Amino acid sequence: MIDSSGQSRASSRRSWRNEWVNELCKRGVSACAARLARQGKQIRSNNFRTIEAMANVVENLGKLERRVTISLPKEVVQKEIDARIQKLAKNVRMPGFRPGKVPLKMVAQQYAGQVEAEVLSDKIGQEFFTISRSENLRVAGQPSFAPKEGEAADAYAFDATFEVYPEVKIGDLATAEVERSTTTIGDAEIDRTLDILRKQRVHFHARGESGEHGDGGADTAAQNGDRVTVDFVGKIDDVAFQGGTAEDFVFVLGEGRMLPEFETAALGLKVGESRAFDLKFPDDYHGKDVAGKTAQFTVTMKKVEWPHLPEIDADFAKSLGIEDGDLTKMRTEIKENLEREAKRRTQSIVKNQVMDALLKISELDVPKALVEQDQQRLVEMARQDLVQRGVPNAKDAPIPAEMFAEQAERRVKLGLVLAELVKANNLEAKPEQIRAEVDEFAKSYEDPKEVVRWYYSNQQRLAEMEAFVVESNVVDFVLSKAKVTDKEVSFEALASATAQA
Repeated sequence: MIDSSGQSRASSRRSWRNEWVNELCKRGVSACAARLARQGKQIRSNNFRTIEAMANVVENLGKLERRVTISLPKEVVQKEIDARIQKLAKNVRMPGFRPGKVPLKMVAQQYAGQVEAEVLSDKIGQEFFTISRSENLRVAGQPSFAPKEGEAADAYAFDATFEVYPEVKIGDLATAEVERSTTTIGDAEIDRTLDILRKQRVHFHARGESGEHGDGGADTAAQNGDRVTVDFVGKIDDVAFQGGTAEDFVFVLGEGRMLPEFETAALGLKVGESRAFDLKFPDDYHGKDVAGKTAQFTVTMKKVEWPHLPEIDADFAKSLGIEDGDLTKMRTEIKENLEREAKRRTQSIVKNQVMDALLKISELDVPKALVEQDQQRLVEMARQDLVQRGVPNAKDAPIPAEMFAEQAERRVKLGLVLAELVKANNLEAKPEQIRAEVDEFAKSYEDPKEVVRWYYSNQQRLAEMEAFVVESNVVDFVLSKAKVTDKEVSFEALASATAQA
């Protein structure tokens, strides 16, 4: 079964065992129990027999919180400590003694504390694992261990406090309402895409030049769409400020890169002309030193270049990967790409609606431990994003986990609901479904076969595709039960909706 992070319940159990073992290590208990956590089973050896817990009563502390006491007879623990020290003594090295000849008493004095911590860690881990299985406890997150007050003289006692997975109740799917968008790709959408592609390949020529791409000496004043090169000087109360002066500064008029007053001042200028103007910085301007203040600027035009869009011809088609330059093939390929993109965006919108509908009709308590774990995952994801963007000191950036609390709770809740739905309705991903999705994804690349090989050469990538297929199965299943209304929308509206989401 899948938990909120997409892991199996078995993987989740291995995860919390690692976490609580680390917590015990902080208390002086070493990593021997980590072997138990990695193995996910009881440790068995000639010197390590299973100990029956002296107290095996599971206390209900709340909706999901539980507590159990683990008691370990000191006699049995000491016997295991002695056995391990004897084994350790065979290889211990100390100055003045040959290997394996160090007196047992000296070995015990040196290593008794460490060995005791290892033995307790192993046995606590074994007992908690045994109790959780015998009591059918579906432990969620990381247990907390603490020495029990007033323990018996002949036993070690620890309280294990933890949460369990909740019961998930999914309501009647027939009551769920989903609006499914449909989009038709026609000539208008293809033409708009071609216009975008042309603008992406724009190149500029100086105004007033003659020749093949010259304007024949037409109006040389700067216009919207022109690329201009300017010098400017800005002052506030006759004092220059940081960022207020530049030479050979290049921007395109009308793109909104500059503040409106600046663009207005540059419009209509010819090379060599200057214009003085006032500019009030917005109150929320990113430069706090000048935000809300009025500056006096002088801008001087140094170069004006008009935009030359490429013609839609065979050369243009070849630049898009159509080897023979056939314009019909070019339009067909653009249409197919737009249809794939529309399908992807539609699926994304419908998926979000399905997930919202599932949360609306489901009832469950959310384990705090899982939410806290997911908050930390989101913090790390945010930090990695900052690192990839090249933000200075991103690895040490203080990112409060609280800012992800609502998002983490939704993710955990949704993961538990999906896990229940997948299990109850056999919605697991089938190998042929995964292959079909990989093939579909590969179609948008120049060498689809290489993309398929790339996917199947990495288990992590395949696991991500498997998760995608499971989500698709859930969406299809819910749509087959829910009240679905189809709505025709334009490609632009579809793109805007997914961008806002």
